[in-house]
Amino acid sequence: MEENYPIKRIIDDHGHFVDSTFENEIDEKLVKELYYHMLRVRTFDRKAINLQRQGRLGTYAPFEGQEAAQVGSALALQPDDWVFPTYRDHGATITFGKSMTRTFLYWNGRVEGCVAPPDRNIFPPAVPIATQLPHAAGAAWAEKLKGTQNASIAYFGDGATSEGDFHEGINFASVFKVPVVFFNQNNGYAISVPIEKQMNSKTVAQKAVAYGIPGVRIDGNDCFAVYFETKQAFNHARAGHGPTLIEAVTWRKGAHTTADDPSKYRPETQGKDIVDPMTRLELFMKNYGYWDEQWIEEVKEKTANEIDLAVEEMEKYPASNVEDVFDHVFAEMPPQLAEQKESYLAHLERR
Repeated sequence: MEENYPIKRIIDDHGHFVDSTFENEIDEKLVKELYYHMLRVRTFDRKAINLQRQGRLGTYAPFEGQEAAQVGSALALQPDDWVFPTYRDHGATITFGKSMTRTFLYWNGRVEGCVAPPDRNIFPPAVPIATQLPHAAGAAWAEKLKGTQNASIAYFGDGATSEGDFHEGINFASVFKVPVVFFNQNNGYAISVPIEKQMNSKTVAQKAVAYGIPGVRIDGNDCFAVYFETKQAFNHARAGHGPTLIEAVTWRKGAHTTADDPSKYRPETQGKDIVDPMTRLELFMKNYGYWDEQWIEEVKEKTANEIDLAVEEMEKYPASNVEDVFDHVFAEMPPQLAEQKESYLAHLERR
């Protein structure tokens, strides 16, 4: 089946065209937009890790290495579309319009971190694996019933394909031909479990066959391949033809979260031969005359200032209240939850 789903790419590891299909659509505006957002979210990601190590942010899920997959797909969205992210897709949500301040607040346990801008449809990050896929299908179905051209995208990792929600969400979307793109970032590991140990299929894309929908496999580190294939999937959806399953083959450079140690389960040399998506885009820019040193420095300075301001705004908020975890689950707290709350608060006092 792997031969039936070759990895589509537009540029190679050295930044040269290998597919000219969309060459005429790649101009300075698109190149700079992709680079700007990829640099912006990578800088955010590295800052968040530093803040966590300093005790200024809670446990954090880094995404370095997956910038092309997240930015390329997010830029293919229309303003009124719906985004259903996981806990690792803040690169996509920030690109789509979520503020950095609220993203930092999310990782500091504040409920404000789940609030999207009023002009964007962004669901709170899904921590339970794959639960966002049926939600994305439902939102897309609602848009179809209303007769709009709006679509939704569901982000998920390779581990999510082993969950029932994955199959239920895609099956529903397929049956009702709803406008949704299922965007899988196959980064090789479901936490510490390599993909070959959590599924027998050679690809994620081939799973589309069971539901009678298109399955596409792309180089997730090629921002152009991601952007154009996602855009085509949205065009397919908006035309009333239903969902597409995209498998973006990428690589998680760091740990699953800041509480994880990948050296315990990942060989040290694994992934060393994978060309970083930022490096690949930079090589492309230099090869084809888009590299502008002055503009790059301006973007770096602008991004650094934006992130510093977001950190400053985040730290003006009071610390999160642990009681919120208990108080906002039920309208009337059941006895067993009240007991858990009392026990935990007593534990904190003893500490």
